[in-house]
Amino acid sequence: MFRKFIALFREFVPMSVICWREGYRRELFFDDLRAGISVGLIALPLAMAFAIGSGVDPERGLYTAIFAGFLISLLGGSRVQIGGPTGAFIIIVLDVVIRHGYDGLAIATLLAGVMMILMGLARFGVFLKFIPYPVTVGFTTGIALVIFSSQMKDFFGLCINPVPAKFLDKWTAYAENVMSCTPWASLIAVTTLFLIFFFRRYKPKWPNVIIAIALATIISIIFDLPMDTIQSKFGSIPNSLPMPSFPAFTLEKVRSVFPDAIAIALLGAIESLLSAVVGDGMTGHRHRSNCELVAQGLANIGSVLVGGIPATGAIARTSANIKLGGKTPMAGMVHAVTLLLIMVICAPLVSKVPLASLAAVLIYVAWNMSELPHFYSLLRGPWSDALVLMTTFLLTVLVDLTVAVQVGVVLSAMLFVKRMSDTTNIKICKALVEENAYEYPDAHDSDIIFRKDVPEDTVVFEINGPFFFAVSDLLNEQWQNMTTIPKIFILRMRKVSIIDATGVRALNDFILKCHQHQTVLLLSGVHGRLEELLADTGIEAAAGKDHVFPDLGTALKFAKTLP
Repeated sequence: MFRKFIALFREFVPMSVICWREGYRRELFFDDLRAGISVGLIALPLAMAFAIGSGVDPERGLYTAIFAGFLISLLGGSRVQIGGPTGAFIIIVLDVVIRHGYDGLAIATLLAGVMMILMGLARFGVFLKFIPYPVTVGFTTGIALVIFSSQMKDFFGLCINPVPAKFLDKWTAYAENVMSCTPWASLIAVTTLFLIFFFRRYKPKWPNVIIAIALATIISIIFDLPMDTIQSKFGSIPNSLPMPSFPAFTLEKVRSVFPDAIAIALLGAIESLLSAVVGDGMTGHRHRSNCELVAQGLANIGSVLVGGIPATGAIARTSANIKLGGKTPMAGMVHAVTLLLIMVICAPLVSKVPLASLAAVLIYVAWNMSELPHFYSLLRGPWSDALVLMTTFLLTVLVDLTVAVQVGVVLSAMLFVKRMSDTTNIKICKALVEENAYEYPDAHDSDIIFRKDVPEDTVVFEINGPFFFAVSDLLNEQWQNMTTIPKIFILRMRKVSIIDATGVRALNDFILKCHQHQTVLLLSGVHGRLEELLADTGIEAAAGKDHVFPDLGTALKFAKTLP
């Protein structure tokens, strides 16, 4: 018991502690310092843009990047993970804020944080990787389109207040108010977007987003361009973190936001582990998924206590951290401290950033999130994957991300069951004798039917593939298709990989049917794990222990001894 506790404890030791035990050298610190400062500069406009896109004040994005980002690096299971607000959360957060206000979002995020901690402690980290790829691409591309759509008002300076929440209504409002476009806002937005892609193309190691935002802000200040800024719309950004406080809880509010909390927890867990996997691929290290989930949960709880929004691992910032030389979690902690110093020292200047520039940043983020090459590749693949992809994508855009993920996963499961059932069949083995037996693909198999002497009053059937609920009626179908009832029925099970409770029930029913018709049922190919399962479920006892054989030859030999 004590050893199990020690092993469990070691599994949740943060990677920051492990890196320190390995020997944290001076060279590593300077690498992390350079990377952390650079990523902090990159994260500054993104944190504010994500907050504004989510329908909350920009400083809440900074609080999240500072506090949650620090905790994720300090307590997480990845060496290079950078945490904070991300574009994936925008549509969930915006929807919750519209329906329940910030207090509702805070409660949902607290609940999501607790859920992520429980998922980590229950070691669910390994299971989250089983979310089907078409579902992930579908909702990611859908989120990208929603983010892009939500930024048209600020990008073009349109006079729409408020902007409709629904996708189609939003574009209808844009079309109706296209003549209210503000030329200077559009010019600054286009300039920002151009500079971002320009520096990305020609100076890939430079922090393109912060340079583009800085230049656009300087231009707008020098020429006193008439457009909305952070200060004109939201007021000045505070130069300190707020005192920790809990949101006001009510049972009714908890019930109303609980489905949103589940969506935040699942999306946060998936995004953080996906980001950690990307980091592993770039560094060659391996993250601790369950430790990372616990850290993400604690970080989200901490973020809400200081007035932040949901946080998770940020793939783009994590990749930038690695490319800029980050080696340990210290880089992520430096990134958070850098953001804090910028907020304390430069808050008045940050408040002058044009909203059009932040809209351009979010459009850039949406482009990076869209995964269009993977989207097109899946569309050209199997029809079932394309169906899941398009269903998840359209539901994300037109309905709700939570619904999209739920429907996508369920639809994927149903299609998977269909594929599995298509691979399972039950066939009469005597049919092989009518073929050119020695050209049969399994001709080298010593247990193949054409090498056996099968009595006239005996029929041999074989189950090929998993025997589970989706194919449990195949035995009954084969029985009904037989013109004459045989004296001896041999059921070969050597290729049965799994059998579930419904399959067990179908076998039991088949055994009873054989008994009712005075047909002797023999089971062959039963050994190993399958033999244990049939014994545990009572199938072996129902069929008769002396009627269960490890191979076909032994079963046929027994059949010949029967009167």
